[in-house]
Amino acid sequence: MTTPSIIFVDDDPHIRQAIAQTLTLEDLPVTCFEDAPSALKHVDADYDGVILCDFNMPEMNGLEMLDRVRSIDDTIPLIILTGQGDISTAVTAMQQGAYDFIEKPFDQDELIELLRHALEKRHLALENRRLKAQLRHLARPGPRMLGDSPSMQKVMATIDPILDISANVLLHGETGSGKDALARYIHENSGRSAHNFVAINCGAVPENLIESELFGHEAGAFTGAEKRRIGKIEHANKGTLFLDELESMPMPLQVKLLRVLEEQRVERLGSNQVQEVDVRIIAATKADLKKLSDEGEFRSDLYYRLNVVKVDIPPLRERKEDVPMLFHHFVLIAAARYDRESIPLDAGQAARLMQHSWPGNVRELRNLAERYVLLGPAALNENEPSSDSANVAGRQTLAEMMDSFERSAIISALNTCHGSIKDTMVQLGIARKTLYDKMRKHGLDKAEFKD
Repeated sequence: MTTPSIIFVDDDPHIRQAIAQTLTLEDLPVTCFEDAPSALKHVDADYDGVILCDFNMPEMNGLEMLDRVRSIDDTIPLIILTGQGDISTAVTAMQQGAYDFIEKPFDQDELIELLRHALEKRHLALENRRLKAQLRHLARPGPRMLGDSPSMQKVMATIDPILDISANVLLHGETGSGKDALARYIHENSGRSAHNFVAINCGAVPENLIESELFGHEAGAFTGAEKRRIGKIEHANKGTLFLDELESMPMPLQVKLLRVLEEQRVERLGSNQVQEVDVRIIAATKADLKKLSDEGEFRSDLYYRLNVVKVDIPPLRERKEDVPMLFHHFVLIAAARYDRESIPLDAGQAARLMQHSWPGNVRELRNLAERYVLLGPAALNENEPSSDSANVAGRQTLAEMMDSFERSAIISALNTCHGSIKDTMVQLGIARKTLYDKMRKHGLDKAEFKD
């Protein structure tokens, strides 16, 4: 959440200066405008402040500005300053959705209190919107992408608008960062989820076999081809084909894949018949395909054909605030698989995990969670932060480390108490309001921790 701000609109420069000084002294950042059209250029649905405006203004009066603001977002509070003769109009504005009005000459303390209440209401509205979006995300069927860090929010903001669009997607990220999980998430939450999700690792299949794997073959097409075989592309018809380690695909095969993408047709080896296919391609790579294409080691036309939507998946070391939530998720899965009890982390254990550099990314964390379930807390001793972890990108200041520790402690307590606010208060030894304030600060919702 950004610093609270006030937009103040008045055509009188003396009043603008006086209001600006008053609000600044009260630690309420303010931006002043002489007319409504200029102010509206700075207002969108994510604006997290309050609008204070005079009623009588040139070009657009307060009532007209209210109408424009409500068309952008009807939860943005707008307060109108009125003269004595404008009271009836101000009441009309209240009926049409204004937050409040204040009559000139006004008491400064009254204005400050009104603005602070309006800011709190705006922040709650934005927080509720975020939580509702998060609940919709968690309520979706199929695989979930866990993580509430800014970098993962950016990933999901890129993915969500194109789930039901059959655009090809290129996933870029380090080994173990979750490219396969994101590919499955896209498929399961798209209109293609009723059809096959077909995955092939281009680096794991021998070069002399990968063409047959992708395109299939007719009986007798080559030595050992005793019967017809449907290829991965054809098997993914109306579904999704996931090509992992795309940078490993042989150059001759890249030409044939490009033709499939352009014509949406596939021809089995040893056949003269073409098969119509409707396939969405999700490709994944840990390499810089643009650089490889510039160097002639990867076909540039295929790169641009696949790079309709590119998603950069952040490594785990760049989103350490997600570590406790992910670890708890993997522990629950492993406990169910091995029929073992899941022991929640305490705050100290969670903080230690967040200090690790995670070179193996989410895959390393998942493996540690499985060992934790099988061997108990002793498994965490194998995961002490490396001596050079302080030099890893993403070094934190003391304040950042304290924030991270506080967040992980609250997450750990909420996990242990299954989202019960009362029990969490007791475990952490803090008051209810303090707990709610800190949960709001760290973007935590108790519903995420209920069984």
